[in-house]
Amino acid sequence: MRPPVTPKERSTPEPTPARDGATTPGSTAETASQSSSPTSSESSSAAPEPVTDLSDLSPVRPGRGVLSWPGLPLLAALALWAYAVRHTDVSRLDDYGLVTALHPAFWAGLAVLTAGFWCTVRDPRRPGAWAAAYVLGLLVMERATQTVLYPTPLYAWAWKHDAVIDHLLTAGGLQTADQVGDMAVYDQWPGFFAAQAALVRLLGVESSAMYMAWWPLVSSLMLLLPLLVIYRTFTEDRRLIWTAVWLFYVANWVGQDYFSPQSVAYALHVGVLAVVLRRFGRSTGRGRPRQAVWTVVITLLITAIVISHQLTPGMLVVCLVALCLSRRYRDWVPVVTTVVIFLAWCLTAALPFLSAAMPDMIRSVGDVGANVETGYGATPTGTGAIATSWAARLLSGSVLLLAAVGVLRQRVLRHRARPLLLIAAAPLPMFAASSYGSEMIFRVLLFMLPGAAFFAAAAILPKVRTLAADAAAQEAGEAGDRRNAPVAVRRRAGTWIPLAALLGGTLAFVPAYSGKDRINYFPPQEVALVRQLFDQAPEGSLVVAANRNYPLAYDSYGSVEHYWFLDDARSHVDRIVRDPAATLASDMAGVERPARAYFLLTQGQLANSEMNGQLTREQLERIQESVAASPRFRLVAQNGAGRLYVLKQAGGAER
Repeated sequence: MRPPVTPKERSTPEPTPARDGATTPGSTAETASQSSSPTSSESSSAAPEPVTDLSDLSPVRPGRGVLSWPGLPLLAALALWAYAVRHTDVSRLDDYGLVTALHPAFWAGLAVLTAGFWCTVRDPRRPGAWAAAYVLGLLVMERATQTVLYPTPLYAWAWKHDAVIDHLLTAGGLQTADQVGDMAVYDQWPGFFAAQAALVRLLGVESSAMYMAWWPLVSSLMLLLPLLVIYRTFTEDRRLIWTAVWLFYVANWVGQDYFSPQSVAYALHVGVLAVVLRRFGRSTGRGRPRQAVWTVVITLLITAIVISHQLTPGMLVVCLVALCLSRRYRDWVPVVTTVVIFLAWCLTAALPFLSAAMPDMIRSVGDVGANVETGYGATPTGTGAIATSWAARLLSGSVLLLAAVGVLRQRVLRHRARPLLLIAAAPLPMFAASSYGSEMIFRVLLFMLPGAAFFAAAAILPKVRTLAADAAAQEAGEAGDRRNAPVAVRRRAGTWIPLAALLGGTLAFVPAYSGKDRINYFPPQEVALVRQLFDQAPEGSLVVAANRNYPLAYDSYGSVEHYWFLDDARSHVDRIVRDPAATLASDMAGVERPARAYFLLTQGQLANSEMNGQLTREQLERIQESVAASPRFRLVAQNGAGRLYVLKQAGGAER
């Protein structure tokens, strides 16, 4: 870290060499293209106006008060976390999910970790490795806690993806809609599943369920390197870099880091942006051979995205187009490459699905209200569900508000890091493109985060000024005026206000991310009950359940049909509530021997229905009691997590 620069030294700034030999955004050459001209034309004739970096500024509280050993809070936090994990009982979760189940030592550890990170990262004398260690500690506490606490993997969708991989391994290849129905959409975007099938065989494990519980931590770690590359493109100051990384992770509560194609596609998306921002700028000074290599790299990354996920390529296109609005990144090669690969896939492998879905996709264009739709099955119900939902909204709103403050407050960064501002704003038009099953609002927030976290971090760190303005301020006596100000007050504000912001966001992540674990966690008893069902169900059987929120819900989907009655029209659901056994028996009567018709009701279905405003626990229990009392059904299996019934078939004895 270089010493503070005097006004005399600042009058003739030298370019700062980057580690790879190119000039950094803080250099004289690049400043000309990013921070010298606030106009949209970004005229190259304007004289560059060198800027300070946060590293040019004195620490918030130098010298006294800095921790003598920055690893102490980290070790204390991890010790508290380990103690909390050993003393947390998840056998009975309430509507607040993991929030109320966690031992108080967890919250203390998270507070100690955040305070230790802030005290360490704002001290310029500390190497960046300490900040990295704290971020890794954060990921362990916030992404690995569920994995360690729960004996089975979370999320019905993760279990669904495990079933797709198992089917791919069993079938030995891709299949059409005639063979597997609407599940063929996964065969038309098979990149993630094919890679996981290969990994299962390579590891020699029974299925991806053996490791998918660790996927949130793995996918979060995949984002770390591209995030660092992106932020280091615009600043060399580690305080801003690591604070932005910290805010990115605590604001990423959306839950797309689970075992899914979008988790990998999103990491690849951020990776493409990192390469484009770092290697395709006009001031990078790279020759054509080197540029060709990076073009091949992004082509491979884009291809992996396109064959794995439907939405991410569209988000990547709008981000790359937005970058072209900046003079420095007016390179159409990444945009054209993405569009060509995307269209090629859509017009070949994905054409069957798109042909059937296109009418609905066209009708949804402009339907912004669908992104905030409420009503039957779409409204959090109960104190816990509402509280955790508001925690998530407040967390995202606070980070976006901080980002806006950073943009307004940090005038120099606003022009210097304009590409990040463009990336943060680019996903917003996707609100009007599609509701994406009422999830587009969450996906837009996710894709805004890399840019928003950077400016949110800038809002709570010292103000960046141009070198000329800094020198003029000192010559005008501003420094003397500042010395006459109440130093203690300034120091307290500069320390405690940013720390409070970081701590509030870090603590709010837990209810936002884990507040619905009552829905997402399936105890071993529930897994065993559902596995028993599919072990005995003959080919062509039908499974009827309230909703799809149970483990292994898609197991054997190539040979077993499913009907989730809460997905049906509300009028039919009302008929089931009025006369459960007779209505369900009628719905299940079309199954012929040797196939069977099963009715399954589990703990996960009850939680999902109750907390999302579908049917109450009392209504679902009356349905189960009606089925149990009906002579047309026979109990097959039961345990503390649910019950399984089979519809008796006419013309033969029941087994």
